[in-house]
Amino acid sequence: MTMRIGVGYDVHPLVAGRPLVIGGVAIPFDRGLDGHSDADVLLHAIADAILGAAALGDLGRYFPNSDPRYRNVSSVRLLEAVADLVGGQGYRVGNVDAVVIAEAPMLAPFVPGMRTTIGKALRVSESAVSVKATTHERLGSLGRGEGIAAQAVCLLECADAP
Repeated sequence: MTMRIGVGYDVHPLVAGRPLVIGGVAIPFDRGLDGHSDADVLLHAIADAILGAAALGDLGRYFPNSDPRYRNVSSVRLLEAVADLVGGQGYRVGNVDAVVIAEAPMLAPFVPGMRTTIGKALRVSESAVSVKATTHERLGSLGRGEGIAAQAVCLLECADAP
């Protein structure tokens, strides 16, 4: 069995007038993430980690922000499409480990729902999905609450390496 590792990162600014969606879960908050899609930083970081492990580029290559079809699209749909893409290359997700960096809101109560949503989108057990949250200790733009970021690592498995 061949194993490949990928890393993903995403960041979006917080703005008024948009819903906050992280890990496919709507989170009550006074601001949401600005972006072409729903701007789900966690799912974008995971998708980039998966694509990176398969050496298939990044999310923008497949879902460019210049394409109106992806305006306000759910990033759960994008993650499902990425899982299908790498599956077509003979890969399957072994596990994902991710961290969301946000001063607010408190994300811990929403982590179980995020893990469930991500597991379903990737067709893996929740036990193969780790989601953590941390702050930026009030340092820099993330620490001032101007945005939210996420980092992810993914292990892909392939019985017959392409």
